[in-house]
Amino acid sequence: MIVDAVLTGMPGVSFNEFEEAHILVWAPEAENVQLLLVDSGKKLVLNKETYGYWLLETNELKPGDLYQFQLNDDVIVSDPASLSQPKGIHGPSKAVDVKNFNWTDRDWQNTVLSQYIIYELHAGTFTPEGTFTSIESKLDYLVNLGITAIEIMPVSQFAGSRNWGYDGVFPYCVQDSYGGVRGLQSLVNASHEKGLAVILDVVYNHMGPEGNILAELGPYFTENYHTPWGDALNFDDEWSDAVRQFFVENALMWFRDFHIDGLRMDAVHAIKDFSPVHLLEEIRNRTDELTRQTGKTHYLIVEMDLNDTRFIKPVQEGGYGMDGQWIDEFHHALRVSSGQQRSGYYSDFEPITSLAKSYADAYVYDGIYSEHRKRKFGVKADGFPGQQFVVFSQNHDHIGNRMLGERTSQLVSFEMQKLLAGAVMISPYVPLLFMGEEWGETNPFQYFVSHTDPELAEAVRKGRKQEFAAFHLEGDAPDPMSEETFNASKLQWELLQKEPHRTLLEYYKKLINLRKIEPALANTNRDDLNVQAFPEKELIVMGRISAEQHVVAILNFSRSVQETSFPADKGIWKKLIASSDEQWNGERTLSEQIDSGVVLVAPESFTVYANAINS
Repeated sequence: MIVDAVLTGMPGVSFNEFEEAHILVWAPEAENVQLLLVDSGKKLVLNKETYGYWLLETNELKPGDLYQFQLNDDVIVSDPASLSQPKGIHGPSKAVDVKNFNWTDRDWQNTVLSQYIIYELHAGTFTPEGTFTSIESKLDYLVNLGITAIEIMPVSQFAGSRNWGYDGVFPYCVQDSYGGVRGLQSLVNASHEKGLAVILDVVYNHMGPEGNILAELGPYFTENYHTPWGDALNFDDEWSDAVRQFFVENALMWFRDFHIDGLRMDAVHAIKDFSPVHLLEEIRNRTDELTRQTGKTHYLIVEMDLNDTRFIKPVQEGGYGMDGQWIDEFHHALRVSSGQQRSGYYSDFEPITSLAKSYADAYVYDGIYSEHRKRKFGVKADGFPGQQFVVFSQNHDHIGNRMLGERTSQLVSFEMQKLLAGAVMISPYVPLLFMGEEWGETNPFQYFVSHTDPELAEAVRKGRKQEFAAFHLEGDAPDPMSEETFNASKLQWELLQKEPHRTLLEYYKKLINLRKIEPALANTNRDDLNVQAFPEKELIVMGRISAEQHVVAILNFSRSVQETSFPADKGIWKKLIASSDEQWNGERTLSEQIDSGVVLVAPESFTVYANAINS
């Protein structure tokens, strides 16, 4: 990392307390760089610094002004670290004083990670309006649901106004159609006032295909590696110091200037870096420095297609120091246990036994042979606490990457939906909900983009069709370019007033509250868990233990009544919840308490009893 004092801090445009602009851009191969003030046409020359940087301090650029950079007297580009693109990705950048916001959350302290109950949402489809302001109007709803952290899918500027967010090309810029810089800052501030932490999904493994200007400024990419989405970012080749700084400072910006509580870093297995200090470790170290300065805790959570504990191991133990990771394997095992199709990568997972293994071991593939991968895969996750793993029954990927984008509500019965929700909440891991699942949203969440390049748009359509060939699906996927596809993916808030959606929502509230108040369920110590799998019965019996309480959960994935027994020497067992109860639109209300003996549980049901230790 470059340490020269003149080059530290955020790239792009920043302002001091006197509204003097500090402008820093990296263009190592340029002969000259000028700042072009769009409205006046005036050009200001930047000074060449070391390592390929260009610097200017001026009072002629003011917040709100439109500007661009001109390289070598001919190439005109936007600011790669632009904070605002009011005319879209192909237009000029707008100067923003990101620090000029009236924060009222100075007393806010991040929630302990083990107490996170995450709600993933997409800013464009969570509400009819599709803006940060409209999300603010739903914060009370999320608090009442029991959520403790919202996770926002990527908001960096992309082409048009419709995109999942993973095609962003300005990593520092907040999508203008959502509300831009001020809209996001206001949402975070309001969330903290309501007691909600905010996680932001960021993409450091690739750049989007349209409007990507980084290569015009310098060697931001390397030909040494490739990702599924194109050339890899240059994190360990020649000139990589500046590229690393660009993304490290981006992570710090979200924490420092937007008060974001945690980053969910997309597909970090596609970050190609063989440096002695991995990019993620560098982000960890710099984040810790910021925490020492501010006293604010910030979490780093990764998505990765690797069962590799090096990512979540502390830096002092030779790891990258990430606070947590998503485990897709839990989802896959849960999906096949619910009777859904075992095709594609789901073919590696056995109903019931794979799920029981994920409960016990986090990773299903922890050094054993994977038929789908045709090799041994993963390492054991022994010793890593439950709060380092995020689990879910659905998320944006596993819905939207289906050809038709069907949600779980369209794939399984109402009873199975309740069972899947319970399966997530009973785990010793951090639970995540995807927007609308709590009321059984019936609209799909489909893949959508709004590229303006016709050839690129057609390539996306063809790519989607090829992607589903591996799943042997017939028919055509919805057109990702169509506005109808986007609108069809919006939540239907009016369903909250209808059955069975209203009952399912109350059921989710009950589950979340139990997770919070019952000591054994709030416990993320993986050693305080025992799990038994009965694949012939399609049944899992799980014990959760704390110093105060013993809980037993019965997960019946079969379509038949199943029986199980409770230990006779534990005293009275009191019911915490049974999804089959009439209260939850079920057909079999179980006893409020039992002392021992056989208990019959309904088909496709989730049942939990507890007793106090030493009672």
